[in-house]
Amino acid sequence: MSAYDTNNIFAKILRGEIPSHRVYEDDATVAFMDVMPQAEGHVLVLPKTPSRNILDADASTLPSLIGAVQKIAIAAKEAFDADGVTIMQFNEAPAGQSVFHLHFHVIPRRDGVPLKPHSGKMEDGDVLAANAEKIRQAL
Repeated sequence: MSAYDTNNIFAKILRGEIPSHRVYEDDATVAFMDVMPQAEGHVLVLPKTPSRNILDADASTLPSLIGAVQKIAIAAKEAFDADGVTIMQFNEAPAGQSVFHLHFHVIPRRDGVPLKPHSGKMEDGDVLAANAEKIRQAL
């Protein structure tokens, strides 16, 4: 497995070098809106501790990370009046990982509405800001 790249986009977001629409942060984790959402309210939850993915993560970071994923999933489901929540996590490129910092996708889902592809068009910043506020209110 390759080494952790301190210049990956999520590392830059964590350092404040790239802006994000944060919805939650604690000592160990941060959650922010996905700029190419697959559904309204798509959030990324990641540990502040560097790791490429779950395969090389320090096991001690996982309990707080999963706790944050659950907290965000509950809030996102409420904020978007969703019927369910998809939670995804990818490990290495062949499995679909494109940013090599451990992260979970939390995606509110409505019955019968398919996910949009996770590529291409970035969402409008005002929409992301409004969606982030909805989740913050639900927290």
